[in-house]
Amino acid sequence: MYSISRACKFTSYQPIKLYRKFTSDKIFNGYELLPSDTVIISDECGEIIDVVPKNQAGEDIQQFNGMISPGFVNCHCHLELSHMKAVIPTKTGLVDFVTQILQKRDADDDSVYSAINAAEKQMIENGIVAVGDICNTNYTIPQKSKTNLHYHNFIEVSGFLGEHAKKRFEQAEIIFYEFTAYSKSNSIVPHAPYSVSKDLLQLIANFQSNNVMTIHNQETPDENDFFRFKKGAFLHLYEKLKINIDFFQPNEKSSIRYFMPFFSSNQPLILVHNVDTSEEDLLFAKNHFKEHDSNLFFCICPNANKYISNQLPDLQMLLKNDCNIVLGTDSLASNNELSILAEMNTLQKNFPNIAVTEMLQWATINGARALKIDHLYGSLEKGKKPGMILINEEKIDRLI
Repeated sequence: MYSISRACKFTSYQPIKLYRKFTSDKIFNGYELLPSDTVIISDECGEIIDVVPKNQAGEDIQQFNGMISPGFVNCHCHLELSHMKAVIPTKTGLVDFVTQILQKRDADDDSVYSAINAAEKQMIENGIVAVGDICNTNYTIPQKSKTNLHYHNFIEVSGFLGEHAKKRFEQAEIIFYEFTAYSKSNSIVPHAPYSVSKDLLQLIANFQSNNVMTIHNQETPDENDFFRFKKGAFLHLYEKLKINIDFFQPNEKSSIRYFMPFFSSNQPLILVHNVDTSEEDLLFAKNHFKEHDSNLFFCICPNANKYISNQLPDLQMLLKNDCNIVLGTDSLASNNELSILAEMNTLQKNFPNIAVTEMLQWATINGARALKIDHLYGSLEKGKKPGMILINEEKIDRLI
């Protein structure tokens, strides 16, 4: 497919132009490929002024080889875990992976901040312009306050015991308001169905400041085994964490039926991973969002899935049911790099019948819609400031 290299940047030594004009062998606008004679006109700050045929663009057009695209949107990341790269072995299975995250995530502040800085730089170089980022702490605030990228901060909360719900939620609120000092794009969200009580889900649902939601969904068959039959590897996880789950009674229903009633179909919901999502579960979720189907998104993180369990979601089933698909990288604890293009390369190897332009749509306009930033990002349209990247066989360049 394609690969990526270091981004190009403007410097103060370059002549300032009121407008910049770009064309290339191929131009993907977020929805489709445009005619080969199309020219994108932007101002020096990257706002799209117009998209016109070449014979209407005038002079000083910059011609490139490759494909011009809007910048990528990474809908699922854990930037604060960047210091854990290569700490956990591959293919441990989810329960062991989660256990090791909890045991090994602590590190000295300098190492954490340095890794966050390097990981963000990697995303920029890989053509990413916006990120849906999971936050359990405030460690990423210093880097994010530099506004190199757009972030929607998902302040993640967990606690499977109902009696702890109020305290856990209040702790998440403290972090939420720390993030609001520099950004308005924040939500308090549940970690996963196996780690949040119904009391905690209700507190999250009642939080009026939420406008975009996400949850880790059916990342492993063990999750559904636990909710249906109270068996499987999660029993060992609760035992290791010394959590008494005698209160929990299985009801032969999958995990998605446990949490979905707490989510409003009026706001976007990003279901992440979906490795063990059946067609029946998928239709259940879509029916919950029946009147607002455009607000339900399925985030695929193939390289993380292969890293943790060597399993992938049933992508053909998602396509068959016209699901809104977006892409994520997960964290460097579960991935070798933070690259949306690398995720697309993995998908292409495993699902060769899927067109590159369809995957690019997931990586651009779909991701922007999921994070409610499609008024600025995701497509090359007049008035937007989506970032512009050039993809070719050797590298990606950040054009603006």
